[in-house]
Amino acid sequence: MTRLIAISAVAAIAALLGGLWLATLLSRPEDQFADCRASQVAGGTDQIGGPFELINSEGQTVTDADVLTAPSLIYFGYTFCPDVCPLDTARNAEAVDILEERGQMVTPVFISIDPARDTPEVVGTFASNLHERMIGLTGSPEQVAAASKAFKTYYKAHPAEDEYYLVDHSTFSYLVLPGHGFVEFFRRDSSAEEVADRIGCFLDHAAG
Repeated sequence: MTRLIAISAVAAIAALLGGLWLATLLSRPEDQFADCRASQVAGGTDQIGGPFELINSEGQTVTDADVLTAPSLIYFGYTFCPDVCPLDTARNAEAVDILEERGQMVTPVFISIDPARDTPEVVGTFASNLHERMIGLTGSPEQVAAASKAFKTYYKAHPAEDEYYLVDHSTFSYLVLPGHGFVEFFRRDSSAEEVADRIGCFLDHAAG
């Protein structure tokens, strides 16, 4: 009899746990961008992105709310970068142009991780040379570090033995949508066409 009661109790607990699991599963909001995602973020996409305060090419202090007013493709780099940054930002600019030809507008954003050399004027010139709509941002070391931390990027400057020192840094590009925040990142081995196609998918699903 005692054994039967124990078995019944275990069965009841299992049924309860199963019911809770099913209720949790059913109540979990659907990912409206599931069809577009090609990457996964540990802990979810809300782990990346957030408020920042930086300085634009006019020397004005701006926040994420001022800058990210439209779908934006963000890249963290530096203007003295000899090869990687020019290639990555040029790829992003090309992707933005492809999207514009398709009737979809995305703003390219360049955030410097080398505030010692990248003044507002330098960043502004770099950005405008790559794309007429690219926004160039820099800031104090503290402002840049905070923005980098928000997007989980990495950078580390080599010893500044001369003005041509290098800065190691991560090379992801980040798609941010108004009302959704960060939704996807792109590796540097993706072509402009691939980036444009995936961003287009996100924009279509956001509109739907």
